[in-house]
Amino acid sequence: MDEEVVVWLTDEERTICEETIDRLAGSSQKARRARILLQVDAAGPDWTDRRVADAFRCRVKTVENVRRRCVLEGFELALCGKQRSGPPVPELLDGEQEAQVIALRLAPPPPGCGNWSLRLLARQVVELGIVDSISHETVRQTPKNGVTGRKLKYWVIPPEEDAEFAACMEQVLETYERPHDAQRPVVCMDEQPVQMVKDTRAPVAATREDPERVDYEYERAGTAAVFLFCEPLQGWRQATARERRTKTDWALEVAALLEGRYAGCEKVTLVLDNLNTHTKGAFHKAFEPTRARELVRRIEFCYTPKHGSWLNIAENELSAMTRQCLSGRRIGDLETLRTEIAAWSTDVNSRQRGVDWRMRIGDARRKLKSVYPKIVY
Repeated sequence: MDEEVVVWLTDEERTICEETIDRLAGSSQKARRARILLQVDAAGPDWTDRRVADAFRCRVKTVENVRRRCVLEGFELALCGKQRSGPPVPELLDGEQEAQVIALRLAPPPPGCGNWSLRLLARQVVELGIVDSISHETVRQTPKNGVTGRKLKYWVIPPEEDAEFAACMEQVLETYERPHDAQRPVVCMDEQPVQMVKDTRAPVAATREDPERVDYEYERAGTAAVFLFCEPLQGWRQATARERRTKTDWALEVAALLEGRYAGCEKVTLVLDNLNTHTKGAFHKAFEPTRARELVRRIEFCYTPKHGSWLNIAENELSAMTRQCLSGRRIGDLETLRTEIAAWSTDVNSRQRGVDWRMRIGDARRKLKSVYPKIVY
C-alpha cells in the first residue's frame, strides 16, 4: 500500500463505525467495511491489509479499496460503498412494452397450453414483435406479470439392494446409448388418466387488476386416458387421448404408430413401464392372430424397473405436457382434450425440442451403488 494512503479516523467517525456494526449483524457489506476502517485506522490498531483480510476472510484488494476510498473520496463513501449513478444495464422494456407483456399474460395462452410459463411468454413476446429478443429471466422481472419459474423434481429409487432393478435399469440405459437407426428407432411411451371437468358458469375474463375468475362450482364429465409416444433422438412426440386405457386401447395406439409413422421400419424398440396392460397378449385381444403376430414381431420390448419409471423419457414429456397444457384447466369433453394435446405436440415438435439424456451405465454404477447387490464369494 502507498505510504500516503493512511487512514486517520475522527472520534465521530469511529463512533459511526461502531454503531453500524452494532446495528447491522451478520455478513452485511456495510458492517464489514466499518470493521475494516476501524482496524486500518492509524490512530487505532493500524493493522496491515493482509492481517485485516485474513481476519475478515476477504481479499486484500477489498481492504485496499476501502482504505483508498476513505482517503481519496471520503469517509461516507468508504463506509456506504460506491453508489451507481444508474442501472448497471439499460432497461430492455420501456413502459409501453411492459404494458403489452402484462396484457399478453392476462390473455388466454395459445392453443395446446394450459397456462403461461416464463419461456412461453418470452417466445410469444418475440413472435408478436414486441421486442426483437428477450430472455425468460427478463420476463420474470417484469412487474405484475404473475408468472414465476419453479420446478419440482421427484425421484423414486429402491432403498436397498435390488438385482432386478439394476438389471432393468442397465437395459434401459444401454438402449439410450444406441446411435440413431432409422430402421430400428427407439420410442418411449407412457400414459396417464385425466379427469374431465366442465364449468357450470362461464368464467370472467382477466383484467389488468385481476386474473381470470372461474366459478368454484364445476361438473365432473368422466375420465379419459392420454397416451404419449416420443422418439428422443429425433425430438418428436405425439399425444393422443381415448376414453379408457385398457389392453385393447393400448394395442390400438401402438399399432397405429407401427403402421403409420414407423410403417417402413424393420423393428421398433419400445421403452415402457411394466404395467399389466403393456403385454404381447394385448395385441391378440385387439386383432386377429396373423396381424397381432406381425405387430409383436416388430417390437423389441424394453421395460423400466419397478420404482424406476423416471428412466422412461416419455414420463418426462408427459409431465411437461401436463404442466404446460392441462394443469389448472377445465376440459369437459374428449374432442377438446384431443385438440389441445395435439396442438401442444405440434408446437413442441415445430421447435425441435430434443432430449439430452446424460446418465450412462457407468454413472449408475457409481451413483447408485446401494442398488447393486454386494457380491460375497
